[in-house]
Amino acid sequence: MKFSANLSTLFQQLPLRERFGAAAAAGFNAVELWFPYEIPASDFRGLLADNNLTCVGINSAAGNVQDGDWGLATSETLIETFESSLHQAFRYASEIGCSNVHVMAGNVPKAAARVGVWQVYLRNISRACEFAEQYGITVMIEALNAVDRPNYLLNTQAQALEAIRTVDRANLKIMLDLFHLQRGEGNLIERMRLSMPHAAHIQIADNPGRGEPGTGEINFPVVFREIYASGYRGYVGCEYFPTNKGLDTLDWMPTNRLEDGQDRPRI
Repeated sequence: MKFSANLSTLFQQLPLRERFGAAAAAGFNAVELWFPYEIPASDFRGLLADNNLTCVGINSAAGNVQDGDWGLATSETLIETFESSLHQAFRYASEIGCSNVHVMAGNVPKAAARVGVWQVYLRNISRACEFAEQYGITVMIEALNAVDRPNYLLNTQAQALEAIRTVDRANLKIMLDLFHLQRGEGNLIERMRLSMPHAAHIQIADNPGRGEPGTGEINFPVVFREIYASGYRGYVGCEYFPTNKGLDTLDWMPTNRLEDGQDRPRI
């Protein structure tokens, strides 16, 4: 198991630029975050290099969050804005050496039929994959649970798998978020098994509360064994909100027994 630190949820007591060093000091060698664009790509690349880190995932722009946007791929009227956000994300990812970009779906517009919006979404995601090929980037799609995001178009693993099958592009994969899966659908292990062959990245947090593993109902030792048994060897993103700000929130992490007899987080 390899774990990456999500800098949007961990180390929030620090300014964003200082979280890179905090992640490295905690033993991580990989990071991810939602929206990196406040940091110029050249500076971001330097922060990674200075701390011997790799970035394994970023998001495309959410749109106007104050107006309720959470992605632009469902819009039929903001095509130019959407395509501009794609080039921004793919160019940025390419410059920092990140191979995965989560292209956020977005909400279902008011008074719109989900069936029609779904067709718009598929066309836009296909276009995103076409653009991403120019940069050598994998496009990831992520189902967000309908409890917290009821207006979000992509709510289930079945939808994500349908999109994978319909768009049928080699660089379209799933970002498998186990918090959203458990909170929105349950039956975690069986649904995981269906999505694992298509997963480019995995994210974790416990449910309820979205805290670190061990604070909720998910049996993470069983989950980790399942992930490993599936053959997945990518990073597992720690996208949880710590119940306290100390590094003891890493106590949940599987450990390696070292020659000195001490346990160390398996990061």
